[in-house]
Amino acid sequence: MKKIDLVILAGGRGKRLGAITSKTAKPLIKVNGLPFIQHLINFYSKFNFENIYIIAGYKGELIKKKFHNKIFNLIKITCCVEKKRKDTGGALFEVKNKIKNDFILVNGDSFINVNLQLFFNKRKINYNYIFLNNNTTYKENKKLINLDINKKKIVFFNKNSKLMNSGVYYFKKNLLRDIKNKKISLENDILTELIKQKKLKGIKTNENVIDIGIKKNFIKAEKLLLQKLKRPAIFFDRDGVINHDNKYVYKYNDFILKKNILNSLTKLKKYYLFIVTNQSGIARGFYKEKDFYLLHKKLKKDFIKKNIFFNDILFCPHHPEGIINKYKKNCLCRKPGNQMLKKIISSWNIDLKKSYMIGDSKSDEDSAKKTKIKFIYSNKNFLKEIK
Repeated sequence: MKKIDLVILAGGRGKRLGAITSKTAKPLIKVNGLPFIQHLINFYSKFNFENIYIIAGYKGELIKKKFHNKIFNLIKITCCVEKKRKDTGGALFEVKNKIKNDFILVNGDSFINVNLQLFFNKRKINYNYIFLNNNTTYKENKKLINLDINKKKIVFFNKNSKLMNSGVYYFKKNLLRDIKNKKISLENDILTELIKQKKLKGIKTNENVIDIGIKKNFIKAEKLLLQKLKRPAIFFDRDGVINHDNKYVYKYNDFILKKNILNSLTKLKKYYLFIVTNQSGIARGFYKEKDFYLLHKKLKKDFIKKNIFFNDILFCPHHPEGIINKYKKNCLCRKPGNQMLKKIISSWNIDLKKSYMIGDSKSDEDSAKKTKIKFIYSNKNFLKEIK
């Protein structure tokens, strides 16, 4: 599976939003109770990115404070704050010496539901790519409209075409080689030059862009994002539910999936999927946090190959009888506590009334009850239970 990074451009001033951005950065504006950029991180982190980089500009320290060095779905986020605004192209200078892989680039003030997995499935990609959608809704966006693609998928300008730039790109790492520390436009300079040189391929999508760039679109975004992103969730305990509980499993070769678990998970595409697991083996000194992450990064790749996307995994490393002082304590995240569940719920648009938790212990059940989530005990016939 190809190694790819994600870069989110989050530097816009948001002048057209008026007072809405007077005290906060545009990507931090709340839509359906969550910062807009949180919706983006939630969506993109289900893919197997190596790193996520956020390039922040206006009030960028607020973005950095919230996301820098945080881990979402096993992916570390690094925030880079521009000292001086360099527009959408020059901003890439901030990550020029950090990115080691080809990367997906997205705008921090717009969302479009596109499948990026096709890039991860390829061993080698020779072109840069752009997603194109029909320009029927956002006529205010004048940057790179009237685009078209030929039979070889090469992008060219066509004044009669209604296709436009959707704000999602795949770039080869060598694109960064010529980025200078100066003001330059991604759309008007970099992409236009790639089109002229026939080095940009296009992928058509029937999805529409949801953006918050102007007040009218910001108001629409409330409804549109709710339609796209709100759904019920299933919260899984791990050991004894997804895999056989062989006591303190942390090695990949010892992680044995239970019968029918893969078939069962493929039938849950209408749900968000989360894992919430007690991992007292860390506190007891049997393994380290880095071992846990290493295991689950490998498992994430395996699940994705089966078209199964877990949306996040939270774990509690604590135990009051632990031998590692850092983790030796009572805490509210360890089940039957429900802080892991509450943390996920606070960061996602989840329909709790239609959500479930599946576990194999009384502590799992108690955690679910505290959160008012329906609980199901896992049994041997997991596939029948899921159906």
